[in-house]
Amino acid sequence: MSRFAAAGKADGGQGVAVRQALGKSLSVDQPRRRWAASPDPLEGDERPTVEGVLRDLKRVPLARLAATAFIIFWAILFARFSWEAPIGVGPDGHWHFPPRAAQPRQTIPIATDAERALFDLRQAFGERRQKVDQDPRIILIPYTQDTLRATAKRSPLDRAILARALANIDAMSAKAIGIDILIDQPQPEDPQILAALKAMKTPVWLAYANRRYAPDEIEQWQQQFMDSWSRQLAGSQVRQTSVRFEADNDNVLRRWPALPAGLPPFMPLALSGVPPSFHYQGSIDFRVPANHERPVFAKLPIDLFADPVTAPMMADQVRDRTVLIGGDLPDRDQFEIPSTRVDGPTMSGLEVHASMLAQLLDRRLPSPVGSVSLWVLAVLVVLCGAFTAMLDVRPWVVALAVLGQLIFFVGAPFIFEWSGIDTYGLPAFGWLGGWTLAYAATGAAVRAVGSEQRRYAQSALGKYLPRDIAAQILRDPAKLSLTGEKRALYTLFTDIEGFTVLSHRLPPDKVATILNAYLDGMCDIVLDQGGTIDKFVGDAVVAFWGAPIARDDDADRAVSALLAMNAFTQQFSARQSEDGAHLGRTRVGLHYGEAVVGNFGGEGRLSYTALGDAMNCAARLEGANKYLKTVALISDEAKSRTTLDIFRPMGRIILSGRATPIVVWEPAPDMDPRLRARLGQLWDAYESGDRAALDEIEQICLTCDKDAALSAFACRLREAGPGGAVQLTEK
Repeated sequence: MSRFAAAGKADGGQGVAVRQALGKSLSVDQPRRRWAASPDPLEGDERPTVEGVLRDLKRVPLARLAATAFIIFWAILFARFSWEAPIGVGPDGHWHFPPRAAQPRQTIPIATDAERALFDLRQAFGERRQKVDQDPRIILIPYTQDTLRATAKRSPLDRAILARALANIDAMSAKAIGIDILIDQPQPEDPQILAALKAMKTPVWLAYANRRYAPDEIEQWQQQFMDSWSRQLAGSQVRQTSVRFEADNDNVLRRWPALPAGLPPFMPLALSGVPPSFHYQGSIDFRVPANHERPVFAKLPIDLFADPVTAPMMADQVRDRTVLIGGDLPDRDQFEIPSTRVDGPTMSGLEVHASMLAQLLDRRLPSPVGSVSLWVLAVLVVLCGAFTAMLDVRPWVVALAVLGQLIFFVGAPFIFEWSGIDTYGLPAFGWLGGWTLAYAATGAAVRAVGSEQRRYAQSALGKYLPRDIAAQILRDPAKLSLTGEKRALYTLFTDIEGFTVLSHRLPPDKVATILNAYLDGMCDIVLDQGGTIDKFVGDAVVAFWGAPIARDDDADRAVSALLAMNAFTQQFSARQSEDGAHLGRTRVGLHYGEAVVGNFGGEGRLSYTALGDAMNCAARLEGANKYLKTVALISDEAKSRTTLDIFRPMGRIILSGRATPIVVWEPAPDMDPRLRARLGQLWDAYESGDRAALDEIEQICLTCDKDAALSAFACRLREAGPGGAVQLTEK
């Protein structure tokens, strides 16, 4: 069997190492990936395992791992508390953790605004999905601009018209009356309104405020005036009610206010008759009318009820309804609501009270998502971001996973809202922010692992491929054919003369040390010259140029490697001889021809190698050195493609196992260039039939009596004759 045939049947360690270095990105017909509890030693690294993930995590530098864990921790907090931080702000501006009861929470710049905007969007769309007819239980009787014009009083509002309206409404069988007007300062018509209130038979709830909770709006003298009125109305049907709203700090009303101790019942609660223990702090359910011509709540100006002529005609509008009296003025007591932030108008405080009363009467009191559920969702969202960053699948699968999660972040809050869940406080923006933080942090850690693995892969490939080629393959693995393709290659075979005898004479550990050092030096030469190491067969090195990436100067690189190998072997042999281990010469064969190059073998064990006549010819050329007394032989096909002029002819030979003659040359860089050129001319002349040229060649051999290769060349020429070839019988 030829050495090349033996090499083809050898282990092919280089191909296996290249495959392991490239990993799954270069595999052919890989089995579908499955998770396993532990690795299967028979299946290599094809299956991702829990142990493998833990091993990869250990490769991440501790500082980066700690930073990643820290960011993920903050991502969870952000996904949970993006509405408000769990920190209370006291009246003195000091922060308290945990927050104290009734203290406003510390908002988070940008995040809180984004959450509120998303909530407003959900509310606005929710209102438009559930339009309602006019509510027959509530009627609004407001002061309007026309009222102010008729009474010639703007602030405080005229109380005489209120007194007349109350007297008329009291006779219309209203269910209850709520007055959203603070009587907090004396006016000339006070005796009239006081008398009207004392005479009321219908339950009346009169607005009241406490300076403790509105120090910027209520002065001490106003507080004293309201308290004196309460004492004067004791025993009547008039009771105090709180009209205190709690708008967010962007002045938008979104939820029911807290009910601090010291304030009377909140007006919607008082008018609905719920127990004093009732408490609700969810979002306000604003609604949109089904017919824009008929608002959600009937609204008639107070002027109609104060006029004795028109008042009786309004009786049917009031009977068995809850009446709300207050201002509906464009410049006073107007509030922004969620739909205002989208494209809707502001809403008067009177209509806000009506909306809350209707919500209470209908028991539309959705519960928010619980704290435990919010924590669970925050953790799940962050884990989704982390695991998405760790996905090692096709890009379109990752894109679908990201798209699906984004749809959840956007759509789930709307679904919750439309399903009757109060989404005030649901951190939709926090989910997106937490997911992004986790994705970015984990992605950075994964890239760190990938960078480490890439460096390892490049280092492993660098042992068999030039560094620039290894880098190109890592960037574009398709450059490394996985199936096999026909390429024109410069193929090189080497062998140490007499190494088998030396290996029997020296101890095994000494042989291993020498051989490893020798092969290490030979590999460096191949890689430095841009070649690819195919395999090692004992002490032989097989390499080629032209795959996986071809260069224009591959011929010169291959010849330069051949010369460097000869020089290295001489120096290496001299060093080993000093230690009593003399190595013979390294014989080299170099040929150019077509070969099939790619990954070959069975599934799970492939070898990146080259097959074909070009490889076989190079192996035969290496063996021919022994017969031709040369150290290195290069075929005419390879020599004709190099720009180097360092070759002398070695004649035409027929390699063992081949029928076609081949012209071979020997690199002779140390020979006189003029003599080397003359030998080439004489060889051409002899080949053309000039037998006298052989005489001159023999004369040159006499002057170079120590050149065994040249003498053997002259002998072969005489034996073969002009145009003839010498048959080699040994491999």
